[in-house]
Amino acid sequence: MSNEALAMRGPVHGTKDAKRVAVGSGVGAVIETYDFIGFGTAAALYFGTAFFPGADPVTGTLASFATLGVGFAARPLGGIIGGHLGDKVGRKPVLVASLILMGLATFAIGLLPTYAMVGVLAPTLLVIVRIIQGLAFGAEWGGAILMSYEHAPWKSKGRFTGIVQAGFPVGLLLANLTFLVSVGLGGEWAWRVPFLASIVLVAVGLIIRSKVPESPVFEDVKDRGDIAKSPIAEVIRDDWRNIVRGIGLRVAETAGYAVSVTYMISYLHSSKLADKTETLTALCIASAIGIVATFSWARLTDRVGRRPVYVWSCLFAVLFGVPMFLLVNTGLFLFIIATIVISYAVCQNSLAGAQGAWFPELFQAKTRSSGASLAYQISAMVSGFTPFITTLLFVSFGWVGPALLFSLYGAIGLWAALVTRETWGAREREAAARAAAETPLPEHQHA
Repeated sequence: MSNEALAMRGPVHGTKDAKRVAVGSGVGAVIETYDFIGFGTAAALYFGTAFFPGADPVTGTLASFATLGVGFAARPLGGIIGGHLGDKVGRKPVLVASLILMGLATFAIGLLPTYAMVGVLAPTLLVIVRIIQGLAFGAEWGGAILMSYEHAPWKSKGRFTGIVQAGFPVGLLLANLTFLVSVGLGGEWAWRVPFLASIVLVAVGLIIRSKVPESPVFEDVKDRGDIAKSPIAEVIRDDWRNIVRGIGLRVAETAGYAVSVTYMISYLHSSKLADKTETLTALCIASAIGIVATFSWARLTDRVGRRPVYVWSCLFAVLFGVPMFLLVNTGLFLFIIATIVISYAVCQNSLAGAQGAWFPELFQAKTRSSGASLAYQISAMVSGFTPFITTLLFVSFGWVGPALLFSLYGAIGLWAALVTRETWGAREREAAARAAAETPLPEHQHA
């Protein structure tokens, strides 16, 4: 592993803004997740009756989850647009634009009329704003993770990108806490208030992100005149195999989450295993633990590599599918909490923690935004419609159908991890250590 290849990762010791960039990107991830994932909670608990009344509960849930899936289906397009712009004009403009778009769409959900007010126009408007959310969220991740990655020191890429990835459980925690509090409001306010409140977070995020400097790697690419004319076309032509592998890696994480958390909310509620307050409480506990878990898993990849963490976590997911449902089927609240915590903190957080550094390292600097965004967001189409598919499987096969689907997603991730090259193995770590020893510390890092 040459220093030249490692140099595509930015300055050896990182930039003086590395921590500020990671925190700023993480704050944006919190807000975007609050907005995007909050929709999933509302879809599972409220939207079936608010926007699709008159149908039996299962049909209403299916229609609600289908709307949820539309946002995920829009994410690849957002990833294409955001990835292209990230490679052409820079990472920072994409970060700011995606946050504004997401904030406006989410606030609009809180203002939408229900079916009882305007009939079929209500679900139509819901689908439109959900598509806008999907575009914004699709553009968000690539810019946020690359900004943090490319500012970070070589030896700590996992730790710094872990700050961004930990923003997702923080956003999940905030969303579920807000929904937990708003349950007491009753009626439509129970789901409107969480969406309306998001505008405050967006304002804070914009202030923080406006002060974040551009990526040094993008600046180097621009200074060399090496900006790709068509980054999307180039990365698909030259690096399609890594895109496919990345999709497989992501399916285990994001589609697995769709079964173990998004669908599980609906399953616990419809099967009368837990009420709304108990379900949201369990999610809040899992989210709080997930913040620490994501960051810890990400740091672990700096010490042992990206692939080992992924392989063992996916293997665990394969084995955990059936026990996961057996535990919640007991109806014991303690078991329900433990199950959601395990499925989130181990099966999801470990994979998300590893992705932050692994995905950028699979692609060249000049097409990194496009490649990482495509791999990350195309898999969202699978995860977006997974709650819908899982509901159908439950109708046909009972809880065994969703359990086996979860294990299948874990198996796909295991396969992808085994066929994807390690980017931070012993050779890379040794070469980075030599380069760090040979490179003087910048002034900002002197004691």
